[in-house]
Amino acid sequence: MHYIEVKDLTFYYDDEPVLDNVHYHVDPGEFVILTGENGAAKSTLIRATLGLLKPAKGEVSVAKVNTEGKRLSIGYIPQQIASFNVGFPSTVLELVRSGRYPKNRWFKKLTARDHEHVKKALESVGMWDMRHKRIGELSGGQKQRISLARLFATDPDLFILDEPTTGMDEESRNNFYRLLRHSAHQHGKAVLMITHDHEDIKAYADRQIRLVRKEDSQWRCFHMNS
Repeated sequence: MHYIEVKDLTFYYDDEPVLDNVHYHVDPGEFVILTGENGAAKSTLIRATLGLLKPAKGEVSVAKVNTEGKRLSIGYIPQQIASFNVGFPSTVLELVRSGRYPKNRWFKKLTARDHEHVKKALESVGMWDMRHKRIGELSGGQKQRISLARLFATDPDLFILDEPTTGMDEESRNNFYRLLRHSAHQHGKAVLMITHDHEDIKAYADRQIRLVRKEDSQWRCFHMNS
């Protein structure tokens, strides 16, 4: 089954064509990266896939259920999503732990597995040592990392990430990629991530979708194995 399937997607900004007849899919159990040079409408494609933008034509299908027949959960992090102000009262650890609480069950006691999941999420973005800091005391890049850690804590079926490693050093990026691959291969998650062409990610991703533009045409997808 496909968690995402896009066929013949074409998108315009006003009267300006941006994406033309785009086809792609993302399946459970795979880590897929979406690449392309600056201006390649990568974020536009993601937003159109999620229904945040309406394409001029084409079919976009996002699965209703996961491989176990339960409602599909989606974790989406757009570029530079973090915007906590200096008065935000929570600590890093408290915020990320909140991602482990089921909906409407805020007083559920977290298990040892929950705590281990939170620790791994914070370690994956290089923020475990800052777990007792107040969110409002962090830099913008650190807040972005905490948003990613909380997303991991919620444990979605489908991860959609828009350049999430901006500001991370090489070691932090590799730890993050390793966790994404583990989530896909060992836990059946689907991962779609917009990224720059970092050479280090190619050792972790299963497949690359690259937006390219031929002369006198708009951006289209080109698929390749990583």
